[in-house]
Amino acid sequence: MVRRVALVSALAALTLFTGGVTPVVHADEQPPVPSQDPFYTPPNPLPAGAPGDVLRSRQVDWHPEPFRVLPAPVKAYQVLHLSTSATGARNAVSATVLVPPTAWPGPGPRPIVAYAMGTQGLGDECAPSYHLRSGTEVEIAFLAQALLRGWAVAVTDYEGLGTPGTHTYAVGQSEGRALLDTARAATRLPQAQLDPQAPIGAFGYSQGGQAAAWAGELQATYAPELNLVGIAEGGVPSDLNEVAAFNDGGVGAGLVVAAAVGYSTAYPELPFAGLLNQRGKDLAEKIRTACVAEIALLAPFTRLNDLTTTPNLISDPAWQARLAQNKLGTLRPAAPVYLYHGTLDELIPYSGAKKLRDRYCAVGADLQWASIPLAGHIVGVSLWGSTALGWLGDRFAGKPTRPSC
Repeated sequence: MVRRVALVSALAALTLFTGGVTPVVHADEQPPVPSQDPFYTPPNPLPAGAPGDVLRSRQVDWHPEPFRVLPAPVKAYQVLHLSTSATGARNAVSATVLVPPTAWPGPGPRPIVAYAMGTQGLGDECAPSYHLRSGTEVEIAFLAQALLRGWAVAVTDYEGLGTPGTHTYAVGQSEGRALLDTARAATRLPQAQLDPQAPIGAFGYSQGGQAAAWAGELQATYAPELNLVGIAEGGVPSDLNEVAAFNDGGVGAGLVVAAAVGYSTAYPELPFAGLLNQRGKDLAEKIRTACVAEIALLAPFTRLNDLTTTPNLISDPAWQARLAQNKLGTLRPAAPVYLYHGTLDELIPYSGAKKLRDRYCAVGADLQWASIPLAGHIVGVSLWGSTALGWLGDRFAGKPTRPSC
């Protein structure tokens, strides 16, 4: 009975945070899903250009139902821009740029929040740009808070989410580049009228926290021209070995399989598809096209060994090498960091957050740490997401940090 209650509670939390709530949208307002929308298909071959260059853009209507909290219409643009995969290959990523309709009073240029969503799923219809346009995105409260402060917001879809191909879920090297390039694209979109020297704050929770953290570690070498002034990251899956072990056989088991699909997509040399048994093949195929609420229901309490013909798949040296490349905390972030985590997080272990905190301190990060007592995964962001945005506001205002190291 305790196990069943825990399952129901955790699945409800997953659904609430990552896509289970579907506000009502009138049929004549419903846009086509990305797989049926030519906007998301990049030209082949990709044209010459630099990461962050805009391939195409369009202004769209934004239907933030059921909240209706914005005081005036927001200028919303979907963009398709160049980016770089985890292995250094050129690719294209879709994104959304949101700009308040009122002039920024200053001082300085309008700030930009480079926003990374929490887990949406792997299917193209799970893309944040589609959810934002159709009115089904559940993280709207934080977007609205940023816009009401007068900040622009640039929301990445990540690699392969919306655009053709499989989403490289949980691969930090890909996520961080996509987020930085979405920020670049926002400043290169003439209609948005954003300054290339604008202060940029990275924000994200869960998968989004991972992406924001990787943007912070990669910015100095990958996008040094960006004026990154702060990174607000919460519920961060910083070490996928630890996260996989924590969730294997638990309520988050479907997300472990999703991460394995994401990694095998980003790194085709990894042994995966050929080592799945029939149950594993069927599950992986379903997950490739599923959003997070469905993923959460597909395989609770399943162990990865139940799905493979070879035990301990990710202990393979090839897997360990790629997981090590995506472990956070080995590089000093290029800007101050606000790291927060609930002590009772049922999906991303609190112990891992403390280890990331210690690794950040060891490399000399300007880090402010917040431990949220008795908070699970959803409660953590519900209680602390606004605080994290406020911390970014202090960075935009040039206020001094309060390091915890």
